[in-house]
Amino acid sequence: MKLIQNKLIRTIVLVLAVGVLSVGGGFLGSRLASPSSPQGSSELVMHDSAGVQKAPSRGTGGTIEGDAVSSAFQERFRSVASSTLPVVVELNVMNTVTQPVAISPFDFFFGTPNGRQPREREYTQRGLGSGVIVARSGDTLYVLTNNHVAGDADEIEVVLDDERVYEGSLVGSDELMDLALVSFRTADDIPVASLGDSDALEVGDWVFAVGNPLGFQSSVTAGIVSAKYRNAQPGSGTSGVTSYIQTDAAINQGNSGGALVDMNGNVVGINTWIASQNGGSIGLGFAIPINAAKKAISDFIESGSVSYSWLGVQTGDPSGELSADLGIEGVKGAFVYGVYADSPAGKSGLLPGDLIVSIDGKDIPDGNALVRTVAALDPGKPAVFQLRRGGDFTEVTVRTERRGENSGSDASKLWPGISVVPLTDDLKKQLSLDRSDQGVVVAGINTESVAGGGGLQQGDLVTEVNGTAVRSAKDFYSGIGRDGEDVTFRVKRAGKSLIFGFEKPSP
Repeated sequence: MKLIQNKLIRTIVLVLAVGVLSVGGGFLGSRLASPSSPQGSSELVMHDSAGVQKAPSRGTGGTIEGDAVSSAFQERFRSVASSTLPVVVELNVMNTVTQPVAISPFDFFFGTPNGRQPREREYTQRGLGSGVIVARSGDTLYVLTNNHVAGDADEIEVVLDDERVYEGSLVGSDELMDLALVSFRTADDIPVASLGDSDALEVGDWVFAVGNPLGFQSSVTAGIVSAKYRNAQPGSGTSGVTSYIQTDAAINQGNSGGALVDMNGNVVGINTWIASQNGGSIGLGFAIPINAAKKAISDFIESGSVSYSWLGVQTGDPSGELSADLGIEGVKGAFVYGVYADSPAGKSGLLPGDLIVSIDGKDIPDGNALVRTVAALDPGKPAVFQLRRGGDFTEVTVRTERRGENSGSDASKLWPGISVVPLTDDLKKQLSLDRSDQGVVVAGINTESVAGGGGLQQGDLVTEVNGTAVRSAKDFYSGIGRDGEDVTFRVKRAGKSLIFGFEKPSP
């Protein structure tokens, strides 16, 4: 994992665990495939943990005490370690880096002659990481790791726990989820990891981290699941397309790309980053849930890249006075501030002011959950969105599209392109408004959008939409969501009443 040094975020530095030299090391945990795939078969083999024998539990008619309990735990831990190590691989990677050559003091003070560019040189950067053998198709085996371990590698060497060495090739990588897939070829009998069910994890469950911390190959650490569904921290450089499993199993530099393993030896997560004050483990490690990674594995094998769905909304989590003003106080969901007309959301009838509470029956408690859930949808496949619109619940069927580089880049299709907040007594004083004034205040503006670029300003008081009085944020969103291509706002600015007219963007 990448190591972020000397940067405190609320006194905690978010550290993507890196390898010993330059790229993150990793560790693996998984249950051995049983039976192993037949050699020469071209069928893709991935092992699921369904039906795996659970650890023996205490019966109702007796107890296990003292030494018996210790022995039971010891045997289970040994079993997990022995079944995990054969599917741990070490990844030795090399990539070419270009850097400017140091300039002379003369050039530093007076510039380079004739405006020529500073000279550059290339050098080879080596890194150490790890991965998990997650699938096999014939003589091709696939190793899952982090993007920051192997995503930019020019050469990859795969080293098994028994020291067999193979030449690896990059199948595909994804920066958003920080995952990459490496392949190598052999007819040898090599085990494949069993992928567990990360959704079945509970806080307090035992988990194990196996890998190469600080270059110590195949180290095993134990801990518990400290929390589930952790979001990426602002400023960490970590994407929000997935949540994370938090664990106190010791994770250090060099653990990147490996796995978090449950008590049955199933891979339940790919360890990716740590939070630390000094770059070392303080019991705050974070893993990508394996259920999120399973789709990425299939996408890499099929097309070399991960496909994400695009919805086309601006979303957030209103709280406090705004939540109450919208009439959704205490209701969990993702609030839609704006909709791109040419997006799947716009074409399907989602409206600004909608509160998305579930998708295909899966609860959406907040905006982060919406991003993760939409990203995991199959593009083009219909999904049922349950909404709270005004005071009623309704459903809209949406066919998401594959997210492209330009998805959501045309702000002229964004409606309305502004955000509003309730008019409080404090705002009345700040804006020199009358005590009797009512409406909502323009708080944010996208100047390239239709409404945002039409002359509205921050601090404007919107008092009417299409001739109907606005007394709350709920009134505002109800007004701009009504049928019709044209919308008029009456606003109060510096004691003057102004009218702005807009044509809603079309798909």
